[in-house]
Amino acid sequence: MKISVIGAGYLGATHALCMASLGHEVVVVDVNSEKIALLKSGILPFFEPGLSELFDSVRNTKKITFTTDISSISECEINFLCIGTPQNREGIAADLSALESAFDSVLSVAKSGSTIAGKSTVPVGTAQRFARELTATRPKITLNWNPEFLREGHAVADTLEPNRIVIGASTPSDARVLADFYRSVSPNAPQFITDFPTAELVKVAANAFLATKISFINAMSEIADVTGADVTVLADAIGIDDRIGRKFLGAGIGFGGGCLPKDIRAFLARADELGLGESLAFLQEFDLINQRARSRAVAVAVKELGNPKGKKVAILGAAFKPESDDVRDSPALEIAQTLAALGADVVVTDPRALGSAGEKVPDLTYEKSVAQTLQGAELTMLLTEWSEYRSLDPERVIGLVNTPTLFDGRNVLDVKKWQKAGWKLLALGRSL
Repeated sequence: MKISVIGAGYLGATHALCMASLGHEVVVVDVNSEKIALLKSGILPFFEPGLSELFDSVRNTKKITFTTDISSISECEINFLCIGTPQNREGIAADLSALESAFDSVLSVAKSGSTIAGKSTVPVGTAQRFARELTATRPKITLNWNPEFLREGHAVADTLEPNRIVIGASTPSDARVLADFYRSVSPNAPQFITDFPTAELVKVAANAFLATKISFINAMSEIADVTGADVTVLADAIGIDDRIGRKFLGAGIGFGGGCLPKDIRAFLARADELGLGESLAFLQEFDLINQRARSRAVAVAVKELGNPKGKKVAILGAAFKPESDDVRDSPALEIAQTLAALGADVVVTDPRALGSAGEKVPDLTYEKSVAQTLQGAELTMLLTEWSEYRSLDPERVIGLVNTPTLFDGRNVLDVKKWQKAGWKLLALGRSL
């Protein structure tokens, strides 16, 4: 099938390359000419495990093209809207301006009988508003809302083998083309054909629930710090209950990235617009808990260092999570910035995110080598749980630092192993 993907960012490029690998003819359109030029030359503008190999396998075929010309989609059967909806600079609501512009552009050139499938995360009510515009101007085009559920670091598998497909439509029959398309992609994935509001809510509700679990265990971490309890054992004990589950109960410096923080804030803003602010008021507190986790990490570092001015702090990790170069709202990078502002000599390393971190925060010192990062450190802070850092040999690296003190911001290290090697370990929610 000939399809288009509007937006060549993380979501759009991943979706496009995966669909091309399955044999679909894909036209990728983006208004950013520099991004399109990179893709045309075979360069992915971001890191995602397995995607570069997929790109190499399809980019020299006739299955995928990259362009800034929206008219190139005029013969496509399905047009996927994969446009970012960032937080509005003037508040916490989602900024839909780029998505609205893209929708209008697609509407102007899409052929009659085609389907527009929105994959962007949007406030509930957005799809219905778009549907009214479509009915008034292009009634022979069908609108579906098809939220994505990609996990950075697992996006290829999540696209090719999704654990569910959600399609919002005005009527079940309007979802038929997209439902059939996805059956060819993943025949065994459960499909949920819903109305527009339900499809929109599935995405933001899922993110809100994950944020709730993380924030809850970090709230327990605050209690554990005061009472002397161990939050990791607590998480293990409550997580064994299958009604709760252990996933997303990892206490530490909190969540970041381009989805969870801005999505829960946009959800709060939309609830206020609907007169339902009290219904989601708990999410506001969870957002504050998440931000406090970063401040708590800084406080631990300052307490350990005394006056941090001029003291070297080695930061292991800049990305908001491992297997990603994404530093949007990264707890690691914010903690590094704060310590640098307090006068510490902060050196940051990361296997993938040094480029994006340097663009976002150019006044920090970045180092590719872990050994050079650790050299002479008075405090080491593991802030992104890359496997490279989790597997460090504490006996081999202890000779590099001035002071063998390590803050495990993700509670992932083998405490006894590091302590046996002579390290002092610090963490949130644990008395080590």
